[in-house]
Amino acid sequence: MKIVVVGCTHAGTAAILNAKRINPDADITVFERNDNISFLSCGIALYVGGVVKDPQGLFYCSPEKLKELNVNTKMKHDVVSIDIKGKKAVVKNLDTGLEFEEAFDKLIITSGSWPIIPRIEGIDMDNILLSKNFNHSNEIIETAKSSKKVVVVGAGYIGVELVEAFREEGKEVVLIDAEDRILSKYLDKDFTDVAEKTFKEHGITIAVSEKVVKFEGENGTVKRVITDKNTYEADMVIMSVGFRPNTDIFKGQLDMLPNGAIKVDEYMRTSDKDVMAAGDCCSVYYNPTREYMYIPLATNAVRMGTLAAINLEGDKIKHPGTQGTSGIKIYENNMASTGITEEEAKKKGIDVDIVYAVDNYRPEFMPTYEKVTLKVVFEKGSRRIIGAQLNSKADLTQSINTISVCIQNNMTIDELAFIDFFFQPHFNKPWNFLNLAGLNALK
Repeated sequence: MKIVVVGCTHAGTAAILNAKRINPDADITVFERNDNISFLSCGIALYVGGVVKDPQGLFYCSPEKLKELNVNTKMKHDVVSIDIKGKKAVVKNLDTGLEFEEAFDKLIITSGSWPIIPRIEGIDMDNILLSKNFNHSNEIIETAKSSKKVVVVGAGYIGVELVEAFREEGKEVVLIDAEDRILSKYLDKDFTDVAEKTFKEHGITIAVSEKVVKFEGENGTVKRVITDKNTYEADMVIMSVGFRPNTDIFKGQLDMLPNGAIKVDEYMRTSDKDVMAAGDCCSVYYNPTREYMYIPLATNAVRMGTLAAINLEGDKIKHPGTQGTSGIKIYENNMASTGITEEEAKKKGIDVDIVYAVDNYRPEFMPTYEKVTLKVVFEKGSRRIIGAQLNSKADLTQSINTISVCIQNNMTIDELAFIDFFFQPHFNKPWNFLNLAGLNALK
């Protein structure tokens, strides 16, 4: 059986390693258009900010490792077209320009995503950069050496992490987003207000509810960012307005969401029984709202890639769905979220209630302690937990993983009150703050 894998970042790497673990003799060929694999793009801000000195630590696999496993590893090869029914791919060697056909019995699509590049006048000028892969990170670092004024467009996780890194390097930094607040997909306003206040206290300009309409420059290099409300000077601009599935060559052959994300079932199988898909190129089942959505996260990708390999020759293990759990550190604020926000739930017409637990995370007789703020979102009728957000100066973000498990297992806010958590004064109180949220919601 000949297996072809298209793309080799997180999902692709996971699929290949597990396919080889399950069947060491499997005939696997992987095509990757870059010259590297498995780069942790979530570490770009750490690399740019100098926290990570050796970027090799941001790779957890390599083409050499795959070759050692007898994987036919084709770096700098772009799959330009695929005939799903005919089971053949047309591939271009990016070094030589030559094209050739590759046949397959089973196909694993892990083609990932690519940054959304809006059609804005002047966007093709020099020093307007993307932030997705290893080559982008090196370009950002090199350009930043001669840049004093940096504008980041897009206030999702990547944009937010980058502005802090640039500010720590002494740059003048502006963060622009068309939404009315930063991180709006992940946190409600009471949490994003804290993040925005912290940024402003550190000298970062927050320009929300502003849409970029034009870039102006000199001699082909960007110098100004024009929004519908203001003008900002810039030596360098980072575009981080979101991602789209990299699936154009599969359109018309596989079922997709409206945005181009390939639809998969709980076994990672597409609408074609011999084609699996995983990672940023496809949909994933979202437990809070019980629907398939597009949620491009590395955590989703590695799980989905692993399951694509396990289920390649038959349905064995189901994907349990995702909560889109994530975390971020914004200066002294340790923030995390899981599931749906209160604002997004209401937009979707879900009748929800919320409860807060605000407490010191451990006893006041200890030498130090910090306040923690936890917000839990739950359905009014069923009282099923569907989301939560947390912030503290102490790193308590792992607690959001516990709430993620609660959502995955359809637990109610009342059950949260009495879950068995240990007590030890170094770490918490007899009533853990997670319990406290449940207690506060009891009627």
